[in-house]
Amino acid sequence: MGLDKLDLAIIVLYLVGITLFGLRFRKHQRTLRDYFLADRNIPWWAIALSIVAAETSTLTIISIPGLAYDTNLTFLQVVLGYLVGRVIISFILLPHYFRGDLYTAYALIERRFGRGLRSLTAGLFLVTRAAAEGVRVYAVSIVVAIALGTGEIASIAIITILTLIYTFEGGLAAVIWTDVVQTFIYVGGTLVGLFTILHLVPGRWATIHSVAQSAGKLQVFDFTPNFWKPYTFWAGLVGGTFLTTASHGTDQLIVQRLLAARSQRQSVTALLSSGVAILFQFALFLMVGVMLFAYYHVPSASFGTADRIYPKFIVSQMPHGISGLLIAAILAAAMSNLSAALNSLSSTSIIDFYLQRKPQTDERRRVQLSRAATFVWALVLFSLAVLSLHKVGRVIEVGLQIASVAYGALLGVFLLGVLTRRANQRGAMIGMLCGFASELHIWLGTRVPWTWYVAIGTVVTFVVGYAASVVLPPEQAKP
Repeated sequence: MGLDKLDLAIIVLYLVGITLFGLRFRKHQRTLRDYFLADRNIPWWAIALSIVAAETSTLTIISIPGLAYDTNLTFLQVVLGYLVGRVIISFILLPHYFRGDLYTAYALIERRFGRGLRSLTAGLFLVTRAAAEGVRVYAVSIVVAIALGTGEIASIAIITILTLIYTFEGGLAAVIWTDVVQTFIYVGGTLVGLFTILHLVPGRWATIHSVAQSAGKLQVFDFTPNFWKPYTFWAGLVGGTFLTTASHGTDQLIVQRLLAARSQRQSVTALLSSGVAILFQFALFLMVGVMLFAYYHVPSASFGTADRIYPKFIVSQMPHGISGLLIAAILAAAMSNLSAALNSLSSTSIIDFYLQRKPQTDERRRVQLSRAATFVWALVLFSLAVLSLHKVGRVIEVGLQIASVAYGALLGVFLLGVLTRRANQRGAMIGMLCGFASELHIWLGTRVPWTWYVAIGTVVTFVVGYAASVVLPPEQAKP
């Protein structure tokens, strides 16, 4: 069927409209607190929706249905771990973040250990977040290339430039409030897609249920004691818990939002309520994949890769207008995630590195430099996305693998800081390097499922870091 002028009009209207909406917040960015923390005046429900949007990307929307198409609903076991991880953060990490006037997650590390470890953890975040985000931005090209038939590099450039415009000008306030709008767009668009598929399958739900049931697509729990399977109950619960505790408790992308809340209590409310929304959202995306299997009932290889199935369905089978809305919804997720990445990378670059060396910089200059850093990171992510064009496999798993490689080392260091008094900076650095090295080895040299990466890295970092702290004396403070 393809897209027609109505679909293209909807897509263009969305892109222009969301960019102009984000620009509304540019006049309020006078200080670094305004630019990176939205003056700590964001209501909990907006932060909750922004967290959901930050966790969701084009990668999620197109790859999770593809995952269910190829397998079943067992990914939901990982999402259960996401809920447990949020509870742990609420009790263990958030109280420490709200003691003092912190702007980044890594300021907590300096307060506990020292400036050297702060730079190390912040640097690890910058490298791995940029790499993982490059894959996510690349996922945009899959959708736009199928929808518009344009070049992949051009489609990446368009989304990057439009997102940069409002993130550059409006800071975190623009990011959060555009996230709120975009969350409603992509969730609403996905619901429309789900009901459209339902009406296209002869026999509707009865047929879908019968086909899915006979193919084992409706399985949610897998209690098989098999370490090498990525989506068992044990791997999902443990892996999801460690992954979320790290991503939401040590990653500036999410911590920055939690610090923008009006109080610690509102921050906890936002974090826990976002978990409920995430469970609903992943169940929705997975069910779309199951329904697509009942509709097509052919191997995913027929489409090239599983990631192309949902975009292909939208373009070829959806009624005009609806297909344009769904493409806009997928782009909404891409822009919300990209804006979050740009703002968090910029905040860490300026606060954890530049201002540590030039703390006397005046407020106006700080905001100017923050905007410049946002622009530079946009160029970096665009370049990484272009380099990812020939990546094969399901992009959701590639993205999670890259992010998980650093999370264990980061979480291990944070737990050493908040759970022990014996750990010192030397020991924590050694533990962190060993944890990161172990995760790199697991990722590149073994068949260990990605769901175990963070748990293994955290344990290695914590145990080695604590043991090294006992053996090695702390550094003497310089007079």
